[in-house]
Amino acid sequence: MKKIGMIGLLVCCGMAHAAETAYMVRATELKAKPFADAATVAKLEEQSKVEVLSRQASWMQIKAEAGTGWVKMLSVRMGNPGAQPAKSGDSGLGKIFNLATTGSSGSTVTTGVRGLSEEKLRNAQPNPADFKHMQGYAAKKEEAQKFAKAGQLKAEPMDYLGAGKAAEAGDK
Repeated sequence: MKKIGMIGLLVCCGMAHAAETAYMVRATELKAKPFADAATVAKLEEQSKVEVLSRQASWMQIKAEAGTGWVKMLSVRMGNPGAQPAKSGDSGLGKIFNLATTGSSGSTVTTGVRGLSEEKLRNAQPNPADFKHMQGYAAKKEEAQKFAKAGQLKAEPMDYLGAGKAAEAGDK
């Protein structure tokens, strides 16, 4: 009896690690490694069927007809392209299962600030040298109007921050 229980446990564990069927929600590049600047293995078309092999941070390792490699998690949707999307009134159990299988509740997507701790963000200090450098990118009112007219852009009334006011703001 113990052997049957052990075999059942092994089968269940094997199923938990089996590849999951998914598809591409947008055309994307299949990368050799989970990095944006990694070599491109192939280009995948939207709606391409893939198998998810593993996850690492915001990347998924997948197997496609074009080969095996890595894609950004937001380019992949679990299930089949023809399947009906989950109803908005999904049960709590369904949301937990979705979170466990895809890493997302399906409700929201957030992106963190890399390299900056909460303390650094809370204690941020102005950098006058960088502010002065950025002022070099400012356009004069007349230049902005000429650019907008050339691009046939619709005018929107707005108070213009003149050079004097910008300089004063940088001193504070």
